[in-house]
Amino acid sequence: MKRALIGICLLVMAAYVSMVPVQAQEAAAAQAPATSVPANPQKVALLKWFPAYQNYNVTSFLVGKNPVGVAFDGANIWVANQGDGTVSKVRANDGGNLGTFTVGSFPTSLAFDGANIWVTNALSDTVSKLRASDGALLGTYVVTQGPWGLAFDGKDMWVTSTHYVVTKLRTSDGKVLGTYADSESPRGALFDGTYVWVANIVGTVTRFKLDGTPAGTYNVGGSPLRMAYDGANVWVVNTGSDSVTKLRSADGTNLGTFGAASGAYGIAFDGENMWISGSTEVWKLRSVDGALLFHTRFPGIGGMVAFDGANIWVPGWFGTLSKF
Repeated sequence: MKRALIGICLLVMAAYVSMVPVQAQEAAAAQAPATSVPANPQKVALLKWFPAYQNYNVTSFLVGKNPVGVAFDGANIWVANQGDGTVSKVRANDGGNLGTFTVGSFPTSLAFDGANIWVTNALSDTVSKLRASDGALLGTYVVTQGPWGLAFDGKDMWVTSTHYVVTKLRTSDGKVLGTYADSESPRGALFDGTYVWVANIVGTVTRFKLDGTPAGTYNVGGSPLRMAYDGANVWVVNTGSDSVTKLRSADGTNLGTFGAASGAYGIAFDGENMWISGSTEVWKLRSVDGALLFHTRFPGIGGMVAFDGANIWVPGWFGTLSKF
């Protein structure tokens, strides 16, 4: 009889123990949001699971004096150092300095054409072309006074000049293929696969067809400087109003203006979100609706932003290049 009772007790206990995990799972499921988002395995692979990690995962590397422009060539990061007229080449995986190359006076923007790095020299009124593999200077081309922004359309290079002109250069030899008037003092440039977009300091953005014909001018915020494309929309950094404006690239429709970093200057798309650099901080906005996902104070930030497929890079005025 005793043995029978002991056996029954053991069976009851086993059944109870087996129910505990199930009950715990059911309780957790009841507390979980109804529309929980599944984990993104690519983010797990990058060890970027949550904003708090990104908030403290910053590494900085020394480059030239007053770095501002930045671009990625598929393997390395290139930085335009305004203070000393040079461009630095930095290995993306570990920040190793692969060389510093002399260009013109006050280099500002960079663009990669698939083989070469192009640099606007704002005070030399020239554009430099460097071979990406070794930094060799392949050409220096005179353009309209005050060259500032660059955009590669898959064939030719577009250059904005603060003195109201947009120029198209042939990438093979730098020959001027067209000069197009822009009365609104152009700054940053962007190619979306169909149009070349130009940010105008007066508070507008102009869209050009590849033959140089204007295809619309759209109001944004104060003093727009830089832009980024998310695959469907053009995001414009409004430095004068510490905001970003989202325009539908197909027709220029304004989809919203969202607050951004103080002194907002640079912007990049990481495949999911927009990153904006300011004078003392970096912000991350969700591209779907502009919601703020993350921001961190980082004194000395103030340049453009580049994404290398895994990390965000931002130059700083103290001669550093920071990797987020």
